[in-house]
Amino acid sequence: MRKTLVNKIPDGMPLEIRRFAASADIYDSSSSPEATVYFIDKGNGYYVKRSGKGALATECKMTEYFHAKGLGTAVLSYVCAADDWLLTAAVPGDDCTCEKYLAQPKRLCDTIAAELRKLHETDPAGCPVPDRMAEYCATADRNYRAGKYDPSLLSGDFAFRSAHEAHNVFTAGKDALQSRVLLHGDYCLPNIILSDWKLSGFIDVDGGGVGDRHIDLFWGAWTLCRNLKTDRYCGRFLDAYGRDRADESILKIIAAAEVFG
Repeated sequence: MRKTLVNKIPDGMPLEIRRFAASADIYDSSSSPEATVYFIDKGNGYYVKRSGKGALATECKMTEYFHAKGLGTAVLSYVCAADDWLLTAAVPGDDCTCEKYLAQPKRLCDTIAAELRKLHETDPAGCPVPDRMAEYCATADRNYRAGKYDPSLLSGDFAFRSAHEAHNVFTAGKDALQSRVLLHGDYCLPNIILSDWKLSGFIDVDGGGVGDRHIDLFWGAWTLCRNLKTDRYCGRFLDAYGRDRADESILKIIAAAEVFG
C-alpha cells in the first residue's frame, strides 16, 4: 500500500483521534478520491479515514460487525462532525498486492477463493445491512439515469457496447440476485490482509452486508485479472471457490450493474 509522509496532523482531526497521532509519523495512504486515509506509525499502527459527513457511518457499523466475527479490525473511534472520521487499528500482515503474494499467483488465487467461501458460509445473523441488494439495485438504476457509466471497468466476455445494453442486461436479470450470504462488497486484493498466507482480516467493508455471493465472486475474479495482468486465473478462482455455488450467467448481471458504480 502506497504511503506518503505528511508534515503535520491533518486540519480538523478530532481531539479524541489526535492523541493517537501525537509524536508519530503520519502518512497519506489514500487510494480513492472519495476518502482520505492516513496511516499513523505508532505501536502496531492505526488507520484514520476521512470522508464527507455521514459517509462512513455504514463502514463503521460493518467494520464493528466483521470484528465481532473475528474477520476484521476494531473500531477505536468514529466521529461525525463537519466531516466523518473513522479510526481503526491496523490489521497485522500485508495486503494481497504485496509482491510476496503476487509472486505465487496460483497459491494466491486458491487462498482468496477459499477465504471467500469461508466468509460466505459465516452466519450473517445480526448484520447491520440485512438487505444489501435493495441498495445495490437502486444504485445501478439511479446511476444509469444520471449517465454514470464506466465501460473501462470490463473487458472480454463481460464488456458491453453501451450503457443501454448493460442496463438492459441488468434489468432483465436482477430478479435472479439474492440476499443470502455475508458479503465483503469490494473483494479485491488490497482489501484482503494475510499474515504468512493466513487470513488476518478484511478491510474497507463499507459495501458489505447480506447479499448475493456473485458480487464478491465478480470482484475476486476481476482483481486477479487486474493485479496479475492476465485472465488465466478466473476459471481457477471459481473452481477453488466451488462451482456448486458459482453461476457464471449471474456474474454477467453483476458486471452489468458494476459499470454504473
